[in-house]
This record gives sequence, C-alpha cells and structure tokens, in this order.
Amino acid sequence: MEQLKQQLRAEGIAYRENEPLAAHCTFKIGGPADVFAQPETEEQLCRTIALCRECGVKYYLLGNGSNILFEDAGYHGVVIDTTALKMGIGILENVYHPGAAPGEVYDAVAAGAGLKLSALCAAALENGLTGLEFAYGIPGTVGGAVYMNAGAYGGEMKDVLDKVTYLTQDGQIVTEEAAKLDLAYRHSIFEENGGCILSAQFHLKRGDPEAIRARMNELMAKRVEKQPLDKPSAGSTFKRPAGAFAAALIDQCGLRGYRHGGAAVSEKHCGFVVNMGGATCADVLALCDEVRAIVKEKTGYELEKEIRVVKA
Repeated sequence: MEQLKQQLRAEGIAYRENEPLAAHCTFKIGGPADVFAQPETEEQLCRTIALCRECGVKYYLLGNGSNILFEDAGYHGVVIDTTALKMGIGILENVYHPGAAPGEVYDAVAAGAGLKLSALCAAALENGLTGLEFAYGIPGTVGGAVYMNAGAYGGEMKDVLDKVTYLTQDGQIVTEEAAKLDLAYRHSIFEENGGCILSAQFHLKRGDPEAIRARMNELMAKRVEKQPLDKPSAGSTFKRPAGAFAAALIDQCGLRGYRHGGAAVSEKHCGFVVNMGGATCADVLALCDEVRAIVKEKTGYELEKEIRVVKA
C-alpha cells in the first residue's frame, strides 16, 4: 500500500487516508477506506486502476454512493471516487436512430461516468430532449445507473442507451453497443466482466420542453409523496419478485416499521430499509435477513436484495 500511495503522489492523483465511507454513501453507514482516491480526469482514473493492479491492491469504484452498503470495517483497499472526474456532456444533433418514426428527430448525448444522473436529466430538459424523465430524481451517477440498469416508473437506462466506453480488466479502452451489454432488470455485463465504465452515449428524442418538465415534476412529486427521502437509505432494498411487489409483500406480513438496531423498514414505503440514526451494516443485514425469512414463510416469495454490499 505504501508503494501505491507513493506512486499516486508522484502522478498528482489526490487521495485521502482512513476516509469514513459513511460520508460518501446515501445510507450514511460504513467504516473507513484505507485509501480514498479522487482522480480528476479519465487518464488519472485509468492510471489509478492500473497502479492498484500493479501493486496488488484491491479497489472499488464509487459513484454517488446510492444502492450500496459498506461494511462497518470499511474497505481494506482503495475506494476510487468517480464523482471527482471533470467530465461534461456532449450533444450531437440530428442523428440516425433505427426506431425513429416519420418526423421524429433524435440527438446523441454523451456523458462521463462520474456525472450525476440528475445533471444529465437537467441537460436533457434544457435541450428539449425526452426519454430520461423516468430517471429524474434517481440518486447516483451515469456510470452507476448504467452498471445496474437503473430504472423507475416504467423506464430503464437500457431504453435510451446507445453505447458505453469502458476500461477492461486488462487495461484496454473499448466501446461496446448497448445490445451487447446484457442489460436486464437491475443488471448489466459489468457485474461479471469487471469493466470500469468511463462514459456512455444515449439517444434522446426531441420533444416539448414544457411537457418534459411537467413529467419530471410529476414523477418527482410521486417520489416525495411515497418514498422516505427524509431518512438515509440506499434506495429500494429488494428486487421486484416475479408476479409481485416487494413492498406489498413486506407490508402484507405486518413488517411496516419493523426494526433491528438502528435500521428499520420504512413506515412510509415498505420497500425501503432506512437508517433511523446510528445504524450499522450489521443492523441492516440482520434486518434484511429477518424480513426475507418472514416473507418467505408467510407468502412463499423469496426476496433478493437490490442493494449491493461492499465487502471490507
């Protein structure tokens, strides 16, 4: 690790030691990272990963910190903060799209992986581009959203994704079409291939800015009304089982408000586990196990966690 830190300093890549990970995730849970690196360019990001591999140090790529749960012991390696990347948005107007109907015009929108999804949605609105309304209000970065094929209100990232540029495990930068990324419900090929997403390109249709704004505001109002946005959480805790809804099953089993330590099933939305104050990773995992067991016993449904636990 000392050799790695020396090389990071030599190459001007910013980092901190023993950085509390609770400060960098939406659950506000997690111990310290041995090293918390903050590359500012795509080149620095690729170099940081290369140095970790050369030095035999494990690493974790962190976006906005939503949908994840860090262990109480933290992370014994390097957490790489992609939100520090200085990468903007590029728009190529009037591009060919095979699904375009007569009179429809599409623009190609490219964004860096570290860009917040909210910023991408805002840019789409500003330019009168429709297709990302569903993503407005989803916490996270572009890279994280593509990685898990994030979605809400009937839309998913795969609906508008064209291609992704990423760093392979052997250090090559490649660009792959969306059709080859095994995009499915909360899944992509990046869960298996270990690739580091650098940027993504989307196809967005030109539309009426006021209609786009109205739809975004409508969906945000639904989020505020139904989701426990006032308490720390990792978002939706369980994946949707076939033929049912996790929140409805949990509520049906009388688990609304169910607690274990500082973690609780949200009173407002049973699909969320929230941090009531001082919750630990152990609290959350124990609560999830208890909820899964009760739901399985009472309904026969097997719930699968949507949040990803980052092992120390």
